[in-house]
Amino acid sequence: MPQLNLVLVEPRIPQNTGNIARTCAATGARLHLVEPLGFALDSAKLRRAGLDYWDYLDITRYPSLSEFLRRTEGEELFFFTTKGRQVYSAQQYPDPAWLVFGREDAGLPEELLLEHPGRCLRLPMRQGLRSLNLSNTAAIAAYEVLRQWDFPQLQNQGRLHQYQWND
Repeated sequence: MPQLNLVLVEPRIPQNTGNIARTCAATGARLHLVEPLGFALDSAKLRRAGLDYWDYLDITRYPSLSEFLRRTEGEELFFFTTKGRQVYSAQQYPDPAWLVFGREDAGLPEELLLEHPGRCLRLPMRQGLRSLNLSNTAAIAAYEVLRQWDFPQLQNQGRLHQYQWND
């Protein structure tokens, strides 16, 4: 089965991480957390945002960005940033796919982006606005990868099938 990996580098807002964890649980994506985190993993806000999906997650923690990069050496990482030259949907994602997201307040380190300009991706948005919410960005990017892969191992039938539709 193809493997999608969502990587959060030094996330600061527990609700964002909880929402992304929920997306990972729903899609089968692996969640990677790069420390330092801006909250404790037993935070009530984090748990509440992730609902009761924590048992469905595959989470890996890294003590630093340098350790994460060392452990994923050789993998093709894609860095999501408002500074990206390429639109996320123009990228063909390999298996495994590694989607890397930075801090809510600062994004990814500039030197990392400068080292990998061809792998810096952005979501289009109106001029003059800073960025989308981190959990929204991660969900949009994750579902683009899954769409390209034809939603492997995911239920494609909607829950509304139980209702009678009058056309």
